[in-house]
Amino acid sequence: MKSVELLAPAGSPEALDAAISEGADGVYLGLKNFNARMRSANFTYAQFESALHSLHRMGRKLYVTVNTVFEQREADRLYQLLHYLASLGPDGLIIQDLGIITMVREHFPTLKLHASTQMNIASSRGVNVLSKYGISRVVLARELSFHEIRDIRIHTNVELEVFVHGALCVSASGLCLFSSFLGGKSANRGLCTQGCRRYFRPSDPGHSATTGGYYFSPSDLQLFEQVPDLVAAGIHAFKIEGRMKSADYVGTVVSAYRQLIDALSGNAETIRRAMVKGVQILRNDFAREKTVFYSFYDTHLRHTQKDTGPVDWLQAARSGGTGIPLGTLLKVKGTGSERRGLIPGGPLMLGLGDSVRFHRADDTDRQSHKVSFVQEAPQEGPGLRWISIPDGFVPGDAVYLIQTKDRSKRYAPVIPPGRDDSRRKPGWEHVPFLSLPKAPKEQKGKTVFPAGLYIAVSQLEDLYIIQSSRPVRVMLKYTRKTAAYLLGTSKMLPFNPGEIILVLDPYFPQTMEQVLEEEIPRLMSLGYRQFVVNNLGHCPYFRTIHAAVIAGPYLYGFNRWASAFLSCLGLDHAITPLENNRQNLEQTAEPHRRSFIFITLFAYPALFHIRTDLGATYDFRHFTDRRDESFTLISNPEGSLVIPEQPFSIIDKMPFLKAAGFTRFILDLSGPLLKKGDYQDLIRGVKNSRPLPHTSRFNWKNGFYQESKGTNP
Repeated sequence: MKSVELLAPAGSPEALDAAISEGADGVYLGLKNFNARMRSANFTYAQFESALHSLHRMGRKLYVTVNTVFEQREADRLYQLLHYLASLGPDGLIIQDLGIITMVREHFPTLKLHASTQMNIASSRGVNVLSKYGISRVVLARELSFHEIRDIRIHTNVELEVFVHGALCVSASGLCLFSSFLGGKSANRGLCTQGCRRYFRPSDPGHSATTGGYYFSPSDLQLFEQVPDLVAAGIHAFKIEGRMKSADYVGTVVSAYRQLIDALSGNAETIRRAMVKGVQILRNDFAREKTVFYSFYDTHLRHTQKDTGPVDWLQAARSGGTGIPLGTLLKVKGTGSERRGLIPGGPLMLGLGDSVRFHRADDTDRQSHKVSFVQEAPQEGPGLRWISIPDGFVPGDAVYLIQTKDRSKRYAPVIPPGRDDSRRKPGWEHVPFLSLPKAPKEQKGKTVFPAGLYIAVSQLEDLYIIQSSRPVRVMLKYTRKTAAYLLGTSKMLPFNPGEIILVLDPYFPQTMEQVLEEEIPRLMSLGYRQFVVNNLGHCPYFRTIHAAVIAGPYLYGFNRWASAFLSCLGLDHAITPLENNRQNLEQTAEPHRRSFIFITLFAYPALFHIRTDLGATYDFRHFTDRRDESFTLISNPEGSLVIPEQPFSIIDKMPFLKAAGFTRFILDLSGPLLKKGDYQDLIRGVKNSRPLPHTSRFNWKNGFYQESKGTNP
């Protein structure tokens, strides 16, 4: 069998030691900026340089994560980081922002680029688009079935990497806005607060106020038993998730997968023994219950049959915390450094230096803690013991073991002692100025997308409600239901095809490739010639046909460099991302390009995009969290969305945006059921340019949360 690269996380030097000692072929790590795990320890420049030299001497590989989006004001810092990395020569950069492709191609062509799973690439078309721009490896989205992965492999020559073990996101890769919407801590910026792990209560009539669960907290991925099939399918690299995990976790998981991969060159009995031993090892990985996620997901059945049974990778009754449960605090005494908690006895005996995690019973706080005091308490009961605990935790709060001290100490250091003097650091260069060319002139003086107000809806029925205001264009979400109607009936709609822009879904899996291959030419022949593309895999459909295409908000044009990449794809018109703020928008969009930018003034942002019909699993539609923030679950056979019940609105800012040169605006009413009265109220609000009550500004005013400052800028 063909050899496969085993790639392990290195969130700290200790985890790096564990990964290499247990046999990882390479590691991926982040520096202090521009990586999707900003909350992990990450590496100093000195540690990184020493690790790189040591690993290359060992014949191992090191990949650097630069897998977040960047704003225009950060272009200098990113340029400096790339210049620094180009001088050292890591084995690859794992990236998300399309602007990095542009910057590297123009200034640092020696750097090898890998597309992060955050790019949401789930099709061979998406892979092949990136290959034309120098991407040598693509980390596929995690929501794919084995059938789809094999099909992608058949239709591309690019190296493919898949996650085989570790934590999952309930939302499709790169499409989660939950954390960002609640406080600017964007998953696309490496600051996710794991809103999916929260405790929620249904709020529909008929549900008890005391019921609830961890409805969106997924189990951990474990594809250990599927490794032989993935190797046979031609996957180049297996990735273990876990830059926030301990060295103990990393060492345990790497050792199991290493033994199995090595055994694949042997006979069936050798493989069987390695499989049995590996499963035993993985029982001690200090993590959640395991799932194979969508591996055996019937992607065709989901379009025709709603009830496919419960989702086995979501277990609402169980907290989403990692670690081995030790029980709950029974008693608490003392304060400060002398604070002690009484925990139950059991087969696992804590020692000094072990790490535990405490979870508040009301789900308002979770903290990790290194045990500095352990004492048996026979007077309290058999097996009970006192341990040191942090302030703020009380009886009833849960305790989990997440790392033992003794094992994490046994690995030889990759970074030699004393090698902590960095000889190189990013400099202070300014990125060369990038000014985008003027967008091409409209043919014969006609405007493909007129200035004015655009209305986005998700249901065909909504077209009849919005026809009273006659927006310049309608943006209609292109679903299976919409496709069946447009392609299968001659009934008239209240808008003609030339007034309708079809919005393609941002999650574009391999099984949809052939579907769109057949449908788009048919739509074009019927007069539907305007589209919004939200995934790189959509772009090849429009290379050779005469259609007007807009880059959607999920292509994340947060900077001029990303805009330049989109222009190379023929996407001069673009919808600015919902996470964007006014300052960054104006810095990114030069005055001569602003008439080609669409700005969303109102929306119910999709906080989670879930590739499962959760309506077949949960019997509620509305729910709240512990902070009384309210959300809505929208489900159908194509998947599920979670939206906030408090919409985003900047409709009162339209006059100022017009004065700044922006001319195209969107009211996005897709999401909840549209009511005629609500629509009329919204249109009046737009005409009066007044703020709407009970709405959110999202990041429009304050921008992304800045970890270094502890606040939004």
